[in-house]
Amino acid sequence: MSAAVIDGKQVAAQVLGEVGREVERLKADGLTPGLAVVLVGDDPASQVYTSNKERTARELGMHSVLYRLSANSTQEEVADLVRSLNRDPAIHGILVQSPLPKGLDIDAVVRLIDPLKDVDGFHPENVGRLWTGQEGLVPCTPAGVMRLLEAYEVDPKGKHAVVVGRSNIVGKPMAALLLARHATVTICHSRTPDLAGTCRRADILVAAVGKLQMITGDYVKPGAVVIDVGINPVPGFKKRIRGDVDFHSAAEVASLITPVPGGVGPMTIAMLMANTVKAARMQTGR
Repeated sequence: MSAAVIDGKQVAAQVLGEVGREVERLKADGLTPGLAVVLVGDDPASQVYTSNKERTARELGMHSVLYRLSANSTQEEVADLVRSLNRDPAIHGILVQSPLPKGLDIDAVVRLIDPLKDVDGFHPENVGRLWTGQEGLVPCTPAGVMRLLEAYEVDPKGKHAVVVGRSNIVGKPMAALLLARHATVTICHSRTPDLAGTCRRADILVAAVGKLQMITGDYVKPGAVVIDVGINPVPGFKKRIRGDVDFHSAAEVASLITPVPGGVGPMTIAMLMANTVKAARMQTGR
């Protein structure tokens, strides 16, 4: 068996096309969705991520602003900016890029963001809404995974989904979204006994653990769908990244698999744009 490869770039382009058309409709109705991206410090990877987000929003016709604060900024300076953006009617989505410089508390900053403007979906109110099945803003990467499954006609209903990783950013919201789609969900982590055996029982296996190529073909049930959320640098190669899954060995066993790069990654920015439009609609009742 050789798995079919899930094309995240293609699905992300479809999502961005939908978002662009929605932005046009809203602007024709007098509403321009606005996104504020906040970058604190000079982390090179964060600079690339924030520039991509700000540029994509602008290309879609949104009002897009990138705020750059120095690495020496205080917690109160970051908080003051967030409060001002909460009050700004032209801004419908606020994203504070993590990680923040040492000494700053990202959780405290996230809690200050108006939940209706929390396009990352990390505010405790949005987390609660997700787990209780209420309408809210959902974290972009897990939402992107669900869109990929939908695009490739993978219905989680009645299937056993295993999520490797329990982060607040991916693992936990991923489990909640799969559960909402009627999957039976197992969450694994570093203290899970017989991790490989648990993974081999998965119809849908989501790897979000942050360890380079940890999930090999031995972890994969024949015919399973494998979603690799990992983004890991490859030692000795300055610009090469690979996922949490050993692609080649897993692809020999799976039926569908995401590559890294080009799988889940492009979906994250696409779903951020979709969240910004959703936030604008929620705030204005459109």
